[in-house]
Amino acid sequence: MAENLNLLRAFGGVFFIFWTAFNTALVDVVGSEQQIPLSVVKLWASAFGGEIKSIAAKYSGSQLLQKKYKEYEKDVAIEEIDGLQLVKKLAKNMEEMFHKKSEAVRRLVEAAEDAYLKHEFDADLQYEYFNAVLINERDEEGNYLELGKEFILVPNDHFNNLPVNISLSDVQVPTNMYNKDPAIVNGVYWSESLNKVFVDNFDRDPSLIWQYFGSAKGFFRQYPGIKWEPDENGVIAFDCRNRKWYIQAATSPKDVVILVDVSGSMKGLRLTIAKQTVSSILDTLGDDDFFNIIAYNEELHYVEPCLNGTLVQADRANKEHFREHLDKLFAKGIGMLDIALNEAFNMLNEFNHTGQGSICSQAIMLITDGAVDTYDTIFAKYNWPDRKVSMLSPLFNGKPEASCP
Repeated sequence: MAENLNLLRAFGGVFFIFWTAFNTALVDVVGSEQQIPLSVVKLWASAFGGEIKSIAAKYSGSQLLQKKYKEYEKDVAIEEIDGLQLVKKLAKNMEEMFHKKSEAVRRLVEAAEDAYLKHEFDADLQYEYFNAVLINERDEEGNYLELGKEFILVPNDHFNNLPVNISLSDVQVPTNMYNKDPAIVNGVYWSESLNKVFVDNFDRDPSLIWQYFGSAKGFFRQYPGIKWEPDENGVIAFDCRNRKWYIQAATSPKDVVILVDVSGSMKGLRLTIAKQTVSSILDTLGDDDFFNIIAYNEELHYVEPCLNGTLVQADRANKEHFREHLDKLFAKGIGMLDIALNEAFNMLNEFNHTGQGSICSQAIMLITDGAVDTYDTIFAKYNWPDRKVSMLSPLFNGKPEASCP
C-alpha cells in the first residue's frame, strides 16, 4: 500500500513539474506571440517519458521479472492448447472433486443415522468426552479438569498450521448449555462413532479440510479436533444451530408472511418485544426463503411500501433493510386481523403461482398479544382441507401456540 502511494506521489510530482514547465513556457510564448518549437516539445516529451519509465521500473519490479524469466527461459516452451479439450478436462476434474466431497458427506450421513437408530437414550448415562474448551486444562493441583483430558495437538500445514488432532474429533458445547446435560451426553456418546468416518474420509480425500456434525441438541462435533478459546468474558457464543449452513440443511425452503399487530394494545414493551421477535424470525431465514412483513391495525401497513403484494428473497441485504423499517412501527387503533389474514393468504397464493418463490412450504407468522376470534371462515376459504399454509402465533399474554391449519 505504501509503495502504491509512493508511486502515485512520484507520478504526480513528475506530472506537476511537466505541467508547470509547459504552462510557463506556454505563457512565455503566448505573451511573446511565438510558436513553441517542435524540438522543445519533443524534449519535454522525452524527459517526461524517461521519468515515467524510471518510476515504473522501480516500483513494478519489471526488471526482476525479466531476470527471473531469463533464468527459466530455456525450460519454457510455448505450446498450442485445444480450448475445448481443456474445458472438458476441467469439467471432469471438477466432477470428480464434487463426487468425492458428496461421497464423504453420504458416508457421514449413513453413519450418523445408523448410530442414532442403534442408541437407546439413557438419562443416567455418564460419559467422559473431549470438550473442545476444556481439553488439556488443569486445576490448581495439576489434575486434568473434568471433560478436559489430555488431547494431543500438533500444528498441521493443511489446516493453516493450527494445532489439531487428525486422529480424533472433539465437541464444542455453547456456553449457555450444560456440558453434562443428558441430551448432550447421549448425543455425544452415539456420535462418537463418526470419528472413524472422519478419519476414513480424510484418508480417501486428503484435500478435505474441516468435517463436522451439528446436533439439534446444540453440541458441535468437529474433525480434526482443535481447542476452542473463550473470549475475555469466558464465553463462546458459537451455536451451530444458528449458523446459515445448519438452518438451510435443517429446514426446507419456505415462503413466509409475517403479520405484526400494531393496534393500541401493543404499545410500549409489547411492541418492542414484537419487533425483536420479528428480527429473530428473520435470523432463521436463509437465501432459499422468501418473505414479507405486514403491520396491521384497522389498515394494512407494509413495512416496506415498495414491496406491496409480493415476497422478497431472504438474503442479508433484504433482511437488514426490513429491520431498519421495523423501527418506524408504532401502535395505535384497533387490530383487524381478518384483513391481514386475507391479504397474507392471497399474497402466498398468487406468489406460488408465479413459480418465483421456494415452491415448497408456506407459512404465516402472527405476532400479537391476542386474537378475538378463531377466523374459521378465512381458514376454510383459503387453507382447508389441504392446509398448505402453516400458521404460528406467539401470544405475549400466554404460551406460544401453533394455530389452525
